[in-house]
Amino acid sequence: MILASAPGRLYVFRTEIASPGVVMSLERSRRVRTAPALDLPPPYRLLTLREVGDAFAHAVAVAADEGAGTLVYVGRFDLAEFAVVLEPDEPLSIARRAFYAGMTALADALAAHAPPEKPISIDWPDAIRIDGGLIGGGRLAWPQGAEESEPPDWLVFGAMIRTVAMGDGEPGLRPLSSALEAEGFDDLGSGRLVESFARHLMAVTDIWQEKGFGEVAKTYLARLAPAASKGGVRHDLAENGDLLVRGMTAVAPERRALAQALVQTPSWLDRATGGPK
Repeated sequence: MILASAPGRLYVFRTEIASPGVVMSLERSRRVRTAPALDLPPPYRLLTLREVGDAFAHAVAVAADEGAGTLVYVGRFDLAEFAVVLEPDEPLSIARRAFYAGMTALADALAAHAPPEKPISIDWPDAIRIDGGLIGGGRLAWPQGAEESEPPDWLVFGAMIRTVAMGDGEPGLRPLSSALEAEGFDDLGSGRLVESFARHLMAVTDIWQEKGFGEVAKTYLARLAPAASKGGVRHDLAENGDLLVRGMTAVAPERRALAQALVQTPSWLDRATGGPK
């Protein structure tokens, strides 16, 4: 998969078929080991790690060699943990907007399997909640030292979603945390969620290609947690992905830097456990 842009267009997947806005050739990563565990559409190529693996770290480590479309998956029972390699063709300063495409695809994949009336929301920029309970989120990496004004060699979008609560703590110890099983996602295991994400990411990037990034931004912003939208506050995304928060009486919007937020520890990640808080 390639995520790249040109004026008015977003070129998305490397395929064997030539069509407007599509770059050909999948030859770059023929040596990638493809595991049969997940049913992924072309042009994804699957790398499956053992349960002790770190999908995000592994994807970052192999991104330069394995290339766009590589999807790293850790086969765990309690977590859906995966990461996908992208290759943007736009300067890093705006290429980070791919993070919003990944988050939108992740939320859409969850919504497709959610029980009726179950709200799915995002805490800007990276945390996902179901009915108010934190279940995980996404993150983004790019090459160290990459120039803001030049296209990076790769981006890695990674995500982790808690499917089953496995802790031994007392009920209510973390009242703002949840898991898919606890929210009624009885038939959605980690593998099915990753398969659904892969397809929704293709759909989101198609929308980006056909209608522009504004459509992706609109969908992402519509999922911001309700508390963030109270009091007549309006949210927009700047050209570089920064969040613009506009109050009804404010002269200028408050600007929250996406790049700065993404280099910090994800808001949803518990460093002690390596999983969602």
